[in-house]
Amino acid sequence: MGTRYFGDYEDNAMRKKPQDNDLLKNGWRPLYRQIDLDFLWELVSKDPIKLTQQTLNLASNLADNLGRKDYTWWANILNLFSENARYDLDEYWDYITPEPPAPDRHHKDILSMESPVVQMVSRDMIPMDFVLKRLEEIIIFKILDFLGKPAEIIQSYEERHFYYPIDRFRKWENLETIGTILAFWPGQDVWLQIDSAGVNRKRYTLIAKELAPLINKATYNLAVMLSGYHSRVGTIHSEYPIRTFPPDIQNLSDRVQQEVLDQDRLAVLVQGKPGTGKTAWTQAVAREILAPLGYVIFILDHDAVENFVPPNHLERIAIIINEADNLAQDRGSEAAQHTSKTEHILGLLDGTLYRSVIEENGIQSGQRLVVLMTCNTTERLDPAFLRKGRVDIMYEFSHQFV
Repeated sequence: MGTRYFGDYEDNAMRKKPQDNDLLKNGWRPLYRQIDLDFLWELVSKDPIKLTQQTLNLASNLADNLGRKDYTWWANILNLFSENARYDLDEYWDYITPEPPAPDRHHKDILSMESPVVQMVSRDMIPMDFVLKRLEEIIIFKILDFLGKPAEIIQSYEERHFYYPIDRFRKWENLETIGTILAFWPGQDVWLQIDSAGVNRKRYTLIAKELAPLINKATYNLAVMLSGYHSRVGTIHSEYPIRTFPPDIQNLSDRVQQEVLDQDRLAVLVQGKPGTGKTAWTQAVAREILAPLGYVIFILDHDAVENFVPPNHLERIAIIINEADNLAQDRGSEAAQHTSKTEHILGLLDGTLYRSVIEENGIQSGQRLVVLMTCNTTERLDPAFLRKGRVDIMYEFSHQFV
C-alpha cells in the first residue's frame, strides 16, 4: 500500500475546478473501489475496534435518517439517497476497500521536469538552465518510450478516482490533466506522476526503486553543445576518425581509453598550434570511446563552463573545453583579476565542486567524470592548473593535421 499522492507540484492558483464530466468526455472512466478479502481480513485482524466503530457509526447515521419523526416513512426512505447519506456510505466504503495503487514513499530515485521547456535568453544570461531542463525532458520522454504502455493509468481528482482504458492510450501529452495522474509499470517497478503546472504545462515525475539503468539507456550517445546564446541537444559528431590521426595520437587515444576504464575521474589536456587537430581529436575520442561507454558529452564554451555543475542524475559525464588557456589564466595576470573562471575550472578538476554534488542523496552517488581540454600553449595557464592531481594526461600535438 502506498499513499494516494506523492507530492504536490500543482500550481493551485492556476487550477480551475472543472466538473467530472470534463474527464468523462476526454475518455476517462470512473474507478470504483472493489472489496478485497485480504485487505478486509487485515482490518478485522489488526484493528477490529475501529472497524466496529466505523460500522456502528454508519448504522447509526442510516437509522437517524430512517427514524425522523417529522417526516413520513416514504420521505425517510428517500432521505437514504440524499447527498449526506451518500457521503457516509462512500466514506465507509473507502475505509473497508483498499486505495488505488500509488508510489512507494521509500523510492528515492526521482526525476522530475516541467514540459514543454521554454527558453528564456537575455543579454545577461546563457541558456544553461534551459539546456539542462531540456535534457531532462528528453530523458524522461525517452524512458517513457522504452517502457511502452503502462499496466494502468489512474487520475485522482477531488477525492474521486478515474482510470484511462489502456487500449485507447496514445500519447502522454494528450491526457486531460485536472488532478494527479499516476501510471504504473509493475515489471520495472516504475511510477509516473503527472500534475498540472499551469496553463498548457505539466510536470512529469518518474519514481522508481532504481532509475539509473533506464536513464543510462535513454542517454546513450547523447551530446549537449552550449556556446554563447546557442544550444543543441543531439548526438556527438566527429568528422575525423581516430585511425586518421598520426600513430602517436592513436597511441594517446589508447592510453586515454584505458585510463577512462580504470579511473572515476580523468582530466586530459592537449596543446599545440592551431591546425594540429586538437579539437577534432577530442570529438573523435568522445564519439568512438566515451559515447559507447555511456558518457553524456557536454561541449561547453567558457561562460558555460563557469556556470556548469554536473547533473546528479547522470552516471557518466564528459566535458570538452576548447582553448583552456583563455579560461584558466594565471591569476597573477591582469586579465584574470576580473573573473572567477580559473577558480571554477580548478574546483571542477580537483573534485571540490564535483563532489559537492554527488555526495548529496540522489540517483547517482558514484558519478564518473572525464574532462578533455585543448590549448595553444600552457604558458598562460595558472600554475595551480598544472599541479599534479588536476590534469592526469598532458600531450603536445605537433603534426599539422588540418
